[in-house]
Amino acid sequence: MRGGARVDVLMYFRALPMLFAHPTILAMPVLAAVVDWGLSELSPLLTNAVGGAGAGLFAAIGQVVYLYAFGVAVIQASHVWRGRRATFDEAWEEARRKGAGILTAAIGFIFVLSVAGFAAQLIGATLGLFLELVAAFFLIYTIPAASIGGLPSQLALSGSITAVRNNVFGAGVLAIVFVLLWVVLPTWILYVPMGNNPTTVLLVIAGVRALVLAYLAFPFAKQYDDVAFRGF
Repeated sequence: MRGGARVDVLMYFRALPMLFAHPTILAMPVLAAVVDWGLSELSPLLTNAVGGAGAGLFAAIGQVVYLYAFGVAVIQASHVWRGRRATFDEAWEEARRKGAGILTAAIGFIFVLSVAGFAAQLIGATLGLFLELVAAFFLIYTIPAASIGGLPSQLALSGSITAVRNNVFGAGVLAIVFVLLWVVLPTWILYVPMGNNPTTVLLVIAGVRALVLAYLAFPFAKQYDDVAFRGF
């Protein structure tokens, strides 16, 4: 039923013990967090001399790495929900077969949001922010569509839009949880006293993001499976 309002609230609570029962799902998010931390440390060294030019490229690479790692985690989380062995090796092998699709979908996702961000600079902050949020909302299933559904690039983007339309309310709840854990939580950590060492702060945020990404893989996988394959 298109536009349905079904929300599996229990999956958000079940995701945590599932994560503890399958800790190997943290492998790729932790690796992505380490890479992102390394890029954060490297970027100023290479870009400060030229006024920060190129820093955006390092940030974009970090986002692609996170999204690819999320794709692997989503595959393993989907295996868990389906009652399979759900080993990391099995998830990695499937992700390797779908690697090109996941990578192009991640790049497409970042490109669309970048275009929306550029448009925001042209049409004004308030309307532009709304445009960015709408774009991010309808593309929220892009990585599950590529990693679970096997849809590459544009097909993953359109697959996400279709999945959102199949359950707008459920996608809205998922988006709120994502923003709270992925955006708000790391920002809040910046205000926690951790000394004056920026490297320590970056490491703590990287660790939190790895844990959050592994946790989010479960509700993303479950909900995408429900709206894309099982219907209502």
